[in-house]
Amino acid sequence: MISTYPFVSGKYLVNGEWIELPEKVDVVNPANTSEVVGQVAKCSEEIVNGAIEAAENAFETWSRSDIGERANRMNTAAEELSKVIEENVTVFVRENGKTLVEAKKDLLRCVEVMKGCAAELLDWWKPEVLPGNQKVQIRRRARGVTAIITPWNSPMILTFKRVIPAVLAGNAVVVKPATNCPLTIMTCLKVVAEHFPPGVINIVSGSGKAIGDTLCSDSRVRTLAFVGSTETGKDIMQKSAGNLQKVYMELGGNDPAIILEDANMDEAAIKRLRMGILRAAGQVCSAVKRVYVQESRYDEVVEKLTKEFSRMVIGDGIQPDVTMGPLNNKAQYDFVNGLIERTAKSGGNIITTGIQLNPETWDKGYYMLPSIITGVDQQSELVRVEQFGPIIPILPFNDIDEAVKLANDSEFALRASVWTENEDIAVEMADRLEAGAVFHNNHTVFSDLALDFPGLKESGVSRETRHCGLEFFADSYGFAD
Repeated sequence: MISTYPFVSGKYLVNGEWIELPEKVDVVNPANTSEVVGQVAKCSEEIVNGAIEAAENAFETWSRSDIGERANRMNTAAEELSKVIEENVTVFVRENGKTLVEAKKDLLRCVEVMKGCAAELLDWWKPEVLPGNQKVQIRRRARGVTAIITPWNSPMILTFKRVIPAVLAGNAVVVKPATNCPLTIMTCLKVVAEHFPPGVINIVSGSGKAIGDTLCSDSRVRTLAFVGSTETGKDIMQKSAGNLQKVYMELGGNDPAIILEDANMDEAAIKRLRMGILRAAGQVCSAVKRVYVQESRYDEVVEKLTKEFSRMVIGDGIQPDVTMGPLNNKAQYDFVNGLIERTAKSGGNIITTGIQLNPETWDKGYYMLPSIITGVDQQSELVRVEQFGPIIPILPFNDIDEAVKLANDSEFALRASVWTENEDIAVEMADRLEAGAVFHNNHTVFSDLALDFPGLKESGVSRETRHCGLEFFADSYGFAD
């Protein structure tokens, strides 16, 4: 069954023109793999080079544009995008697998990013005068062509949090969306691009490796922003080193949640923990992927979380009763199922629960019931890897020192959470935990989208920001009398 997404299906955008290619890849609905939602064009190296050239030409004038004009254009684009949110939600669900609630929230946050970045721009761009005997200003300027490669799991917000500040800072961008979930991004960016000069926003699609290699090797690309796996991030860093490109990367995570003996794990807290684990079927870099519970509370937390998981309704996200949709693609589905099988063979206790909304159509999509795993240790594969699925290991610990040691025993260091009634202890532990951000009695995202704290170790390459990411896409320089 084919249900073609209007206009952007099978096309790419370069220099203001949408061009259709004969060579395409189907984008399937993970809830019903027989449904083709639309198609994505397979762009060649020549097309990518043309996109870089268009961005380079547009940069010459856009980088010198008035700051107020940039903000006004973005605010106008945000108003136009807000008018088409509802009509894009269902297709986003169909190509991604999120629930209706999750999908709409992501789209609304894209508009919020646009308005928030535009509001931050004017004050952020003003020269900063440093104290001292000599008058020295810190001034900012756009860097140049910016390549943005985004993933399939949370494509909307992760794309907009890079494209929007890059453009507002005065850069021209080449965007490469994930092949598994490109259509809603392209449709929404079409709305945005229409409010900017041709070439400021360009979109190419197809093979991640082929396009990524081209973007990394081209000296005209001055910034490369990537969201995805740590392995791919390392490969990109190696290939971009020849041109000393600025890299901004959000990579993998294996987030620990640490539950202390005094934690108030009431119904509301268990629900917050469940949401931190199962949001988007666990396919979130900053989702909880390991739970450590002080021994005296271990059995209680396992029991309560199992009961909470049992309430989850799994099915096609387009159905309003569904609280967790399918995994996005076959590769991830196979990986997570293989991980469960290997864990069971090695002695792990798999507690699978939840409600199948439509058992008769279960095998038509990449559906999985959520699972809690006990009986594993710190060296288990399930504990070491980024599962990226609706499965969670729960491990006991004796004291705070052991909990911190176990939590830090990972190459990843994206987010962490501490669950305790003692805020002083939570702060003390946060100072010792290796993570870009630590939450207290929750494991979520920052409600203020101007905040973005990067991961440490192999979870990211960047620095913290309070300005919607604007500084990631600009150079600072000194001006002295």
